[in-house]
Amino acid sequence: MVFHGDVFDVTMQHSKWLAKMGAVGYDTLILINSFVNWVLTAFGKEKMSFSKKIKAKFKDAVKFINSFEQTAGELAIEKGYHYVVCGHIHQAEKRQITSDEGQVTYLNSGDWVESLTALEYQDQSWSVFKYDHLDFIKDELDEGILSDAEDLKSKLDVNILLQHIKYEIAQ
Repeated sequence: MVFHGDVFDVTMQHSKWLAKMGAVGYDTLILINSFVNWVLTAFGKEKMSFSKKIKAKFKDAVKFINSFEQTAGELAIEKGYHYVVCGHIHQAEKRQITSDEGQVTYLNSGDWVESLTALEYQDQSWSVFKYDHLDFIKDELDEGILSDAEDLKSKLDVNILLQHIKYEIAQ
């Protein structure tokens, strides 16, 4: 069963104005977080995720996520599916969900904007893929695409990639 997941979100269904306000707040948080991460990277520090830190601090967010996953899993079990794939809550996950009626593999892709995660299906198995530019250094050097690791870092930096895309669109 593959779906986005907002069907379980009461806020999305009944309080559209609250959902829109939350979206604006989230987008603003992402912009601020991008600037902070740019500064951290400039000083050689590790990037951080504001929304992950905020979600981790609030017990209600953790309860919502667990309830969301359980509800999605139980519905998939009820319908006879072996897998349920969604991404609404942006938290990458692969786990088994069990109910009295059976078991299902729950998969959430996370997101490509903040946590750089996706789902990957390979050799008849699902996994959560987490992008890290350092994983690609050896391949790029071996293929002769890059002359050194610094060349690779500049080519795979997501912010630089986005700047190039924006420039191409503007042209």
